[in-house]
Amino acid sequence: MAINFKLILGIIGNIISMCLFASPMPTFWDIIQKRDVQRYSAIPYVCTLLNCMLWVVYGLPDVSLQVLVVTINLSGCLIELIYISIYLVYAPKKTQTKALKLLGTMMVSFILVVVIVLEVVHDKHRRKLIIGVFCAVFSVGMYASPLTVMGMVIRTHSVEFMPFLLSLFNFMNGFVWFGYAFVGHVDIFIMIPNGLGALFGMAQLLLFFIYRNAPPVVAQQLELNEAGTPPETLPPSIHIISTDCD
Repeated sequence: MAINFKLILGIIGNIISMCLFASPMPTFWDIIQKRDVQRYSAIPYVCTLLNCMLWVVYGLPDVSLQVLVVTINLSGCLIELIYISIYLVYAPKKTQTKALKLLGTMMVSFILVVVIVLEVVHDKHRRKLIIGVFCAVFSVGMYASPLTVMGMVIRTHSVEFMPFLLSLFNFMNGFVWFGYAFVGHVDIFIMIPNGLGALFGMAQLLLFFIYRNAPPVVAQQLELNEAGTPPETLPPSIHIISTDCD
C-alpha cells in the first residue's frame, strides 16, 4: 500500500513540477516577439538545468533507482535547454558570451562530479550520499531564492512581484515531493529540500493574503523609512514604486 501511495504522490509531483517548468513560457514568448532578451537573465535557467541534471543522476540505478525522479528531471532538462537556446539566439553578443561561459562552467563541473563519483566511488550507498548532498544543497538554494522577493513584498506591501499561482504551485510541489520522500523508505535528500520548499511556499502564500489588499508603500516613504525618518513627515504628493522588474 505504501508503494502505491508513493507512486501516486510521484505522479502528482511530476504533474505539478511540469507546471512549474512551464511557468517561464510567457517570458520566452515575450523574448521571441521582441527578438531581444531585454533585462532577463540566463542564470535561473542554467541553474535549473544543473539542478535537474543532478537529480537525474541521483535517480539512476547506480545511485538510488527512482524512476519518477528521473522522468520529471529529464523533462526539466529538455525544457530548460529550450529556454536557454532561445535566450542565446536573441541575446546580444556580450550577454550571449557571458551566458555561454556560465553554461560551460556548470557543464564541466557537473561532468567532473559525476565521473569522479561513478568511477571512483564504487559503494552505492556512498554514491547516493555524495550526489544526494549536492542535490539537496542546490535545491535548498533554489527554493530559498524567492526570499528576496518576499523581502520586497514586506517592504513595499505589494504582491505584484509574487504571483499567487506560482507561490501556490511552489508550495504544492514541495509538499507533494516531501510526502513522496517520507512514504516507504525515507529519503532525506528529497525530503529536506522539499520540506523547506513547502515552508517557503507557505510563507509566500501567507504574505500574499496579508498584503494582497494593502496599499503599496510609496518610493519616498520606503527611502525615508530605511533612513529612519518618521512616515508622517512625508509630503502628500508622491509616486508609487516602479513595478518594472524583469
